[in-house]
Amino acid sequence: MNYKTLNEQLLSLSEASRNWMPLLANASALIYQTMEGLNWAGFYLVKDDSLLLGPFQGKTACVCIPKGKGVCGSAYEKDEVQRVEDVHKFPGHIACDSASNSEIVIPIHHQDEVVAVLDIDSPLFSRFSVEDEEGLKCFVKTLEEIIEW
Repeated sequence: MNYKTLNEQLLSLSEASRNWMPLLANASALIYQTMEGLNWAGFYLVKDDSLLLGPFQGKTACVCIPKGKGVCGSAYEKDEVQRVEDVHKFPGHIACDSASNSEIVIPIHHQDEVVAVLDIDSPLFSRFSVEDEEGLKCFVKTLEEIIEW
C-alpha cells in the first residue's frame, strides 16, 4: 500500500472543497477503493459525547456508539489508535457487521479535541499492520490539516 500516493489523492480531492462532509465522503471512498481486504471504511463524528455515524463505504452500520464502548468508542475515550487483530476478543466489541474480524480506528482532532474517528473494518483476521497504522495516521493528519469543520 502506497500511503504517499493515498495522501496525494486526498489533497487532490480537497481542491474542490474542504468542507467536512464531501471531504470525509470522498476520503472514505478513497480508502475503501484503495485498500484491499476491507468490508467497511468510514467516519464517526463526535456529537453529545458519543459517536454518530458519518460518511462511509460498506454495509449498513451502527448509528450511535457511546464513548468508551467498542473499538470506536475506546479510541474516542482514550484518544489513541486502536488496532485490533481479532475484534471478537476485544472486550465490549460492538458487532455492526458479524463478518468483521479485525479493525483499526484512528482519532481525528480539531483544536486539540477529538471530533471524529476513522474506522476501518476487515473480514480478515490481523488485516492491519504497523505500516498500515503509520500510513493511516499520516492520512488522518492530512485530514486534520485540510478539513474545514
